[in-house]
Amino acid sequence: MIRLEAGGWRATVAPEQGGAVLSLDWQGQPVFRPTPDGATDILETACFPLVPYANRIADGRFVFEGRSVQLPTLERFAPHALHGDGWLLPWTVESETANRVEMSLDWPGDADGWPWPWRARQIVELTDQGLSISLSMTNTGDAVMPAGLGLHPYFHRYSDSRLTLVADQVWITDAREIPERLAPSADISDWSNGLALADTPFVDHAYAGWSGEAVLDGGGRQVTLTADAPARWTQIYAPVGVDFFCVEPVTHRPDAHNAPAGECSGLLRLRPDDRLSIAMTVSGQMT
Repeated sequence: MIRLEAGGWRATVAPEQGGAVLSLDWQGQPVFRPTPDGATDILETACFPLVPYANRIADGRFVFEGRSVQLPTLERFAPHALHGDGWLLPWTVESETANRVEMSLDWPGDADGWPWPWRARQIVELTDQGLSISLSMTNTGDAVMPAGLGLHPYFHRYSDSRLTLVADQVWITDAREIPERLAPSADISDWSNGLALADTPFVDHAYAGWSGEAVLDGGGRQVTLTADAPARWTQIYAPVGVDFFCVEPVTHRPDAHNAPAGECSGLLRLRPDDRLSIAMTVSGQMT
């Protein structure tokens, strides 16, 4: 485990545990939901990288440029594949300072899984202004591959937490949690004027046409998440009766690998040696 600090910000990072952030605090109070002591489940961490794709691929199957792919699935999420491979593997520390750690992960390609090789790089850094995470993936093979990235932060939820973000539309899912159709954001929850999380129903949906900013108020502070241009989708996961909620910057919608031809799903074609990257920042101010 690596400890980072700058100004009033503190974070812990576990490269060996999926390259995950285990905690993020500001002025002694949690911004991310802290990982329980001794936890080994990546889904209990505070934030982890999504590479080479984000969210679900229906039944773990898709066809890309004539190539049929069947991905392995985790029993708890079967029959769908989820979040790629980066969150399930240890990352290698390339460099480390008091406020910054750089990690990498090489995927060689797998005939029984994701067949294209890639190299990922993640930088987690604290400054006086807050946290920044950059995540990139380079196609290290000799064929074009489908590509997507995301980050999965779990924000600490206070009793008065309120979320504000602007997004044009939301994906309505079917009974299998796979996107079925686009609808106005209000058909699920329209966050554009701010909603108290205590008053909202269960949400686990992808929003399209996101502005790239989310404002989180609660606990006497305001936290702002920003993501750069490739991440114009966000998955909001807000269960009822828990101490966290997720606003996940992602570069494509769930099951983009099976999107109809012509749809702007966000999934990219990454040519050999090309790189896809995203960045997320988290800053705060007292209210």
